Amino acid sequence: MAAQDYSASTRWTFQDFKRFYDSTFGRKKESKSREGETSNSALKNETSLGTAANGTAHGPELAIYEQFRLQSNSSSAPGAVANRNTVTIQKPLLPPLESAEMRNIAESIARDIIRGNPDIKWETIKGLEHAKHLLKEAVVMPIKYPSYFRGLLSPWKGILLFGPPGTGKTMLAKAVATECKTTFFNISASSVVSKWRGDSEKSIKVLFELARHHAPSTIFLDEIDAIISHRGEGRSEHEASRRLKTELLIQMDGLMQTDELVFVLAATNLPWELDAAMLRRLEKRILVPLPEPEARRAMFEELLPPQPGDEDLPYDILMERTEGYSGSDIRLVCKEAAMQPLRRLMAQLEEQQNELPEDQQGVVPEEELPKIGPITASDIQTALRNTRPSAHLDAPRYEKFNADYGSQLRP
Repeated sequence: MAAQDYSASTRWTFQDFKRFYDSTFGRKKESKSREGETSNSALKNETSLGTAANGTAHGPELAIYEQFRLQSNSSSAPGAVANRNTVTIQKPLLPPLESAEMRNIAESIARDIIRGNPDIKWETIKGLEHAKHLLKEAVVMPIKYPSYFRGLLSPWKGILLFGPPGTGKTMLAKAVATECKTTFFNISASSVVSKWRGDSEKSIKVLFELARHHAPSTIFLDEIDAIISHRGEGRSEHEASRRLKTELLIQMDGLMQTDELVFVLAATNLPWELDAAMLRRLEKRILVPLPEPEARRAMFEELLPPQPGDEDLPYDILMERTEGYSGSDIRLVCKEAAMQPLRRLMAQLEEQQNELPEDQQGVVPEEELPKIGPITASDIQTALRNTRPSAHLDAPRYEKFNADYGSQLRP
């Protein structure tokens, strides 16, 4: 059955037919005039050469028909190689689709699959213990211990991360991809929205078909408020937008009625803009708040580590004076503090260049450049004066939304 599914999406070229003809008719005549051992060893060597598209291993003179014949005779699982002489067709990248148009859409969406490991671990994210605990409970544990999550305890299929910008929602999603080792689809509005009529709905349908094909998988929808805000706001909403939202809601309903491990992980800075039907399907709604004092201190110690022999940096002052700063704001403070000694050095180098004759001015060789000086407490004070928080004004609104709709972790 797997061979038939795979062959439905395969097109024979003239070269493939020629290889098939030679392997079934021409090779028999040649084998009569040659020794049997020589022809058998040549055929074995051919089966070990090359790898075709969609992960199919075959040699340059091995026909497509023979690949499926060898696969059906082999007892090994798809994607595994029993020995050097066994040809095994791996799981294709794309599932069987209705038409060539759907296949083109699937190839476009497949580019958003994160191939490598994001290498973001839970320990890399400072603070956010509540959010990390809820994410582990909703996504990680059902994959590690699937026997426990059945029936009424079936895993949550929709998770929403909401909070001020720059607090680590995308990093949490990457940590999920690293920890679970699932197929991770990093989807934004540009991945599914098309200017052609009907293509946006098809993109949503193909996206979920791909996710089910590569299960266990995680679909990460960043800035989901740009895709599915309130339906029917005034009379300005376009028909194509309503169709896209309806298709997304239908596909998410389909996930909840199946046992396949496909998770939808969404992130937004504007949770109150989401449609009520989407909030119902995003069963776990997790607040990612501004960092607490201990988390802020840990960020400063990691970004501005103490250097032996240099002046001790006032981490306590940094922690106290950055109340209401997000993680990205704290990074900007550290960057501004690190720029202060560089500015002093650049002013010194420019002064030395101006003292030289005009014909000697130019690029200074790298080995002659002096080292950048250490960061001082005055540099920290200057950085705090020059950098202001960007996400503290809406913090009460997030707290109210969390109290009304958020998932809590209370004993």
